Amino acid sequence: MEYIKKAQKTAESDTEKIRGIVQGILSDIEKNGEKAIIELARKFDNWEGDFILSQEKKQRLIDSVPEDVKQDIRFAHEQVFGFAKAQKDSLSEFERETIPGVRLGQRIIPMEVAGCYVPGGRFAHACSALMSVATAKAAGVKTIIACSPPRGDSIDPALAYALDVAGADIIIEMGGVQAIATMAFGLFTGKPANILAGPGNAYVAEAKSILSSAGKCTIDVFAGPTESAIIADSTADYMTVAVDLVSQAEHGYDSPVWLFTDSRALAEKVLEVMPKIIADMPNPDVPASSWRDYGEIILCQDREELCRVNDEYAAEHVQVMALDLDWWVKNLNSYGSLFLGEGSTVPHGDKCSGTNHILPTKKAGHYSGGLNVLKFLKIYTYQEISEQANKIISGAASRLSRVEGMEGHARACDWRLRKYFPDQDWNFKVYKQEKY
Repeated sequence: MEYIKKAQKTAESDTEKIRGIVQGILSDIEKNGEKAIIELARKFDNWEGDFILSQEKKQRLIDSVPEDVKQDIRFAHEQVFGFAKAQKDSLSEFERETIPGVRLGQRIIPMEVAGCYVPGGRFAHACSALMSVATAKAAGVKTIIACSPPRGDSIDPALAYALDVAGADIIIEMGGVQAIATMAFGLFTGKPANILAGPGNAYVAEAKSILSSAGKCTIDVFAGPTESAIIADSTADYMTVAVDLVSQAEHGYDSPVWLFTDSRALAEKVLEVMPKIIADMPNPDVPASSWRDYGEIILCQDREELCRVNDEYAAEHVQVMALDLDWWVKNLNSYGSLFLGEGSTVPHGDKCSGTNHILPTKKAGHYSGGLNVLKFLKIYTYQEISEQANKIISGAASRLSRVEGMEGHARACDWRLRKYFPDQDWNFKVYKQEKY
């Protein structure tokens, strides 16, 4: 492969510094609880009021949202919730007798409490609220707590409406690391979250990672800066490719966008027009920085090499503008979500097509997909083994336990064999570890 344009920076910048800052904030909160949260909210958000959004205030915010905006939010909710519900319906509890007397089963139990973070910053992320809260609702989570940073004296009205439509039980006007810790520890609500879901800045992502590693809760995905890749062959329209790259570069100064192509002519044309399209944006500084520092164009020899490069990068979003779309579906193996054909652009999935936009970044697509109902469900198993079936199961488990050198395990099985089959002579062979 050949770099037509190579990134000047990587996403690993300042990781250790950020982790240290977040560790300090979390330690303070764990030690001082709600008092620490109040001080942090005053410091970072200039916030002095109640954190939990009251019904009265929520209704005032909702009443200020234009009806056409409400209609679009309801449409997006129907799509997102509908897809998540279809995911849930594809799962089933079952019970099976594998051999006579051995009954094995599976239960699907929703989590008790989900903490859903909705980022703030330059944008009002109403659609992001739908992605986490509606999916948790479709999974059947009993209590859904949503946190989002206020913009002035409240969260954005459209966001408040989206959270209400999606079914958030408690809405907290709070952002940053303190919001993540509030949900994880159950501060102000008395309901610690079993899972933290939703994207955020590097500090939010780091807080989720630390709390998960400490065993406080699980998380959806590691959601770092947005990444987008386009795979395009010679049939792709260079303007569509460039416009879509810029659309994702506007996410942030550190949002990588990549073009993988086997057409040198397409690569060079995209490289030529990118500065012009960026300059035409209302706020060109962000996409210009993203493209300058993190943008790449990689020229490959054929579609097999395009697949290898794609799977190495494992981008959060992957668009395919090439012939034989079904071939790409079968041969691409690492990504957050896939967008097939020129008619499918990442903003469709980000806003309202139905698939979830909370997706893995930083190559986490190598081992995980995006947020889905499974993240909010606990898949439990159970078993019942009859006395008669113990002749087979306890016999095998006893022998295997001794192969592994676990005598206590073996004796638990031996006891049942002696108890249920007292007239049978059991030859309990002790294996010596050094033979293996």
